[in-house]
Amino acid sequence: MSSEEFEKLHEMYKSLYDEVKLMPERAQKCQGEERKRIVRDFDERFSEAEEVLQGMEQELFGAPSSFRTPMSTKIRLYRRDLAKLQRDIRLSATQGFSSHTGDGRQGIYAAQNDQSTHLQSQRALLIQGTESLNNASKSIERSQRIAAETDQIGTDIIEELGEQRDQLDRTRDRLVHTGENLSRSRKILRAMSRRLVTNKLLLSVIIIIELAILAGVVYLKFFRK
Repeated sequence: MSSEEFEKLHEMYKSLYDEVKLMPERAQKCQGEERKRIVRDFDERFSEAEEVLQGMEQELFGAPSSFRTPMSTKIRLYRRDLAKLQRDIRLSATQGFSSHTGDGRQGIYAAQNDQSTHLQSQRALLIQGTESLNNASKSIERSQRIAAETDQIGTDIIEELGEQRDQLDRTRDRLVHTGENLSRSRKILRAMSRRLVTNKLLLSVIIIIELAILAGVVYLKFFRK
């Protein structure tokens, strides 16, 4: 919706309404051809106002619901005001004729106005129904698109989880082999540790024996005479 275009049409309607709302009173004060001229002018302005209201309704099609709903109500009120002015101008146009003729024409105009008001109401309801249907269709399309995207995401996640499971299986196998290697390594390290301790003990014994021998030699050489 073009808010600028809607505001332009709104201003045009208010200008036309300000012009036609004075015509019934003017028609009551005139006679003959002058009154007919005012009625013709009213009909022309009335048609223009109707076209402007139709343009405003079309501009509302793409508007947000928070703006469209109150403006649709306002347009219906505008149509009601126009219908009332139309009845007033018709009543003014019938003045000067006989009571019977006047009543007959008033009845005809009243019936026409009622029918016009009913048609306008039905058209407004049809427009609202069409808007609701369009909104529902758009909502269904969005839901279908979201469902398709969700399905694709779910498929991708399942594939990724399958790949991760394979990686975990390979990692577990490597850990099992690593555990076996660590177990063998620990056994080798324990064997090496035992051998190292044994070698240290043997070396210590050898050193002690050598020290004892050295001490004996020193004793025999220097202290025994």
